[in-house]
Amino acid sequence: MKGKQKLENMNDIEIVPLKLEHIDSVLAIDRLSFATPWSRESFIHEIDKNKFAKYIAAVKCERVIGYGGMWIILDEAHITNIAVHPEYRGIGAGNFIIEGLMEICKNERARSMTLEVRRSNTIAQNLYKKYGFVEEGIRKAYYIDNKEDAIIMWNHNIV
Repeated sequence: MKGKQKLENMNDIEIVPLKLEHIDSVLAIDRLSFATPWSRESFIHEIDKNKFAKYIAAVKCERVIGYGGMWIILDEAHITNIAVHPEYRGIGAGNFIIEGLMEICKNERARSMTLEVRRSNTIAQNLYKKYGFVEEGIRKAYYIDNKEDAIIMWNHNIV
């Protein structure tokens, strides 16, 4: 995709359950997005073995352009990761992923969602705030690559 253009039709993005066939694309996005990407085995475990895990993929024209995942335990969801391929950032894909995760929470009767986000990642923080997340704490030196603090955000009104 050339340049950062708004999608002419936002319906071009489809949210689907993450499957093993998506793993290669997810690994590529993860490597482009995070200083400490997850391993193939970690994603496979999440999809196949973790009964608390719910993962989705954002697909455009049969290409995985982003993904998100969370663990739902009782009435709380913990977002483990959200990432969008750099070529597709700024066009609304992150919105679709957050909305997809929130919809799963509603269906699973989760009432709250939480996540950690790098202090320096203001773009992600603003996205989360748009969906009702508020800052409720700090995890000092949380990220192992550079000891950056994580901001803990919560949305207690998933209904």
